[in-house]
Amino acid sequence: MPILTRRRALTLAGSALAMPALAQTKQAPGVTDTELLIGQTMPYSGPASSYAPIGKVEVAYIDMINSQGGINGRKIKLLSLDDGYSPPKTVEQTRKLVEEEGVSCIFQQLGTPCATATRKYLNAKKVPQIFIASGATQFGDPQNYPWTIGWQVSYQIEGRVYARHILETKPAARIAVLYQNDDSGKDFLKGFKDGLGDKIGQLVATNSYEPTDPTVDSQVVALHASGADALFVGGIPKFNAMTLRKVRDLGWDPLYMIATVGASVSSGLAPAGLDKAVGLITGAYMKDPSDPQWKDDPGYQDWFAFMQKHMPGSDLADINNVYGYCAAQTGIQVFKQCGNDLSRENIMKQAANLDIQLPMFQAGIRYKTTATDYLGIKRLRLQRFDGKAWVPFGEPIAA
Repeated sequence: MPILTRRRALTLAGSALAMPALAQTKQAPGVTDTELLIGQTMPYSGPASSYAPIGKVEVAYIDMINSQGGINGRKIKLLSLDDGYSPPKTVEQTRKLVEEEGVSCIFQQLGTPCATATRKYLNAKKVPQIFIASGATQFGDPQNYPWTIGWQVSYQIEGRVYARHILETKPAARIAVLYQNDDSGKDFLKGFKDGLGDKIGQLVATNSYEPTDPTVDSQVVALHASGADALFVGGIPKFNAMTLRKVRDLGWDPLYMIATVGASVSSGLAPAGLDKAVGLITGAYMKDPSDPQWKDDPGYQDWFAFMQKHMPGSDLADINNVYGYCAAQTGIQVFKQCGNDLSRENIMKQAANLDIQLPMFQAGIRYKTTATDYLGIKRLRLQRFDGKAWVPFGEPIAA
């Protein structure tokens, strides 16, 4: 059943700037003197349901901000609907949000195929599609899709970082890649190939999977048969766990790298067994809650207190709970910057005018957008799994 959060209102604290010209501003649909209505679709069911905590945390964060009195005199209501990670359902739910509910914008819609399915529609209607929960490079195209902006690090940047690390660590590596057969997976593959550069010949095997596949056993067997001694997997948590299990069942022990999107300890590693994940490497731009080094960090302590109060019983090792928290803070900053001008044009303008250090981001990694650059995160720090937590090493890397 869809999760409707109409009764959960998010108000962001902040003072409005008195600007006479704003009285003439045409506010977006869903905006009244006391309310700002926004919408999103999330995979509360289906193959990507492990990402459901993202939407739940965003709803809870909005509740918390509302309890603090709102932003610029308004409360923010978030309607969060289930699309099952199915693009046709995403289109149906997005049309409902825009045409029936009258939301001002679509916030944090999750999934590359889902957001792609609604991008043309939302741009044609000039509805802001802000901070998509995807790193697909196509969501950083202000020239062709000015009303659409992604949130997380570009998959191509990620792929380049991983390829270069493999070459630095294992210069003669024979490399295999498994990726999801959609725009997100192809983005990872392109970035990875770009990172290999003139060493592209060391990529000895690639294979893909569909989000509806029951297993990836045959794909993993084929990659193993290639003789590869390094592996990169660009997959969502469910498929990352299935891949990890099969890799270890085969007795395969490659230099093993996985994408951030599949690196949740709870949903991407634990289903296969944490002992099987020892030594895996991934990237990070957020502070992983499974790593005890952050326990005295002020940003972590604030996040932990929020989780204890507003999301009791949640899995505190799940990075998705940090993701939703950080993304919600990004959206709130946009609405603060809008002041009393909540036209769709100004919502989009402010989403493309950010430069912030989020408390649960790694030091030295900022979220910065401009009118001509919609890719807000451009650096990653590598981290290795030690059997209990992801432990960062080295400095943030730009690719």
